[in-house]
Amino acid sequence: MIEKGAIISDCNKYRYSLWRIWDKEKPIFTFVGLNPSTADHEQDDRTIRRCINFAKSWGGGGIYMANLFAYRATDPQEMMSQEDPIGPDNDAHLKQLAAESQKLIACWGNDGVFKAKSTFVKQLLTDRLYYLKLNKSGEPGHPLYIHSSTQIQPF
Repeated sequence: MIEKGAIISDCNKYRYSLWRIWDKEKPIFTFVGLNPSTADHEQDDRTIRRCINFAKSWGGGGIYMANLFAYRATDPQEMMSQEDPIGPDNDAHLKQLAAESQKLIACWGNDGVFKAKSTFVKQLLTDRLYYLKLNKSGEPGHPLYIHSSTQIQPF
């Protein structure tokens, strides 16, 4: 049985965190993406399923999903056009997940440079930050576009 949950704002515009835990005795990996899409406390999207598969292949017991920006949108351009794409509580949730996680996997793609957010997060989480693959831009690749056998590397 998988424990599923998410913290979503009352207005439903922001998702601050999401988790899927199947074995609390094994390591839990925290993935840090660009912005949340449609996944919630019950439904998974393609990115969440991919992160679950990576974690299982590494012997993990679950995932947390956090994001640089908490605004929920399937198109990053829509998120970037918002007045407050980060969300009022996102940084606090990011810091809390970072404090509770052994390994954080950066996977926000090239758009992480928007509002210099990736630079802020890299400085904040530098001692436990990993990536799957670095894009030519130097930003970490998105999990949907990375081979399933890829292992994490220290940032």
